[in-house]
Amino acid sequence: MESHQSLESLARELAALPCSLGPVRLIAIDGHAGSGKSTFAGRLAEALGGAPVLHLDDVASHEELFGWEERLRTQVLEPLAGGRPAHWAPYDWVERRFGPERVLEPAPLLLVEGVGAGRRVLRPHLARLLWMETPRAESWRRGRTRDGRELSGFWDGWERAERAHFSSDPSRPFADTLVRQSGTGYEWSSGTGGTAAAPASVTEGDELPRA
Repeated sequence: MESHQSLESLARELAALPCSLGPVRLIAIDGHAGSGKSTFAGRLAEALGGAPVLHLDDVASHEELFGWEERLRTQVLEPLAGGRPAHWAPYDWVERRFGPERVLEPAPLLLVEGVGAGRRVLRPHLARLLWMETPRAESWRRGRTRDGRELSGFWDGWERAERAHFSSDPSRPFADTLVRQSGTGYEWSSGTGGTAAAPASVTEGDELPRA
């Protein structure tokens, strides 16, 4: 019970932020591939009462691992900024094409998670930037283990692309909150650069994060 209350305290902090994208408080969760972004986003969304989560894996594609910013701007950011529903088509990584259109309503809180969620073109629209503080080598090892040998070639290309992206457009120096994982869950520190406050913690079990 204590762990649930701890996560709710972070949720209350986020819910009290001023709107950053029209009527929406856009909360970004960034970090290396394999760092646990999706798992943390899901638990945080739950604590926020079922807040929607936009996964950048659905916005990116094989041809545009990081070149998706214009698509995100026109399909998602601009409509939400105007208080209108966003119409977007998630990418199917198996079929290698964009699938049926989905609708994303301008909810009070929207989580966007994925590598590059804190990139410079997105930061002006964010109410808060969270960074998963999992080392790159450990994150990539997790990701490769999760996806298996059949995707090792993809991971070779991904690692090169991610290095290049964060080299030219780093997110961590601009993070408001750093989220760390322990054997029993998460702890985080909030403030400028994620360092201004003492860490809070939440125990959520020993599951291996998936993103």
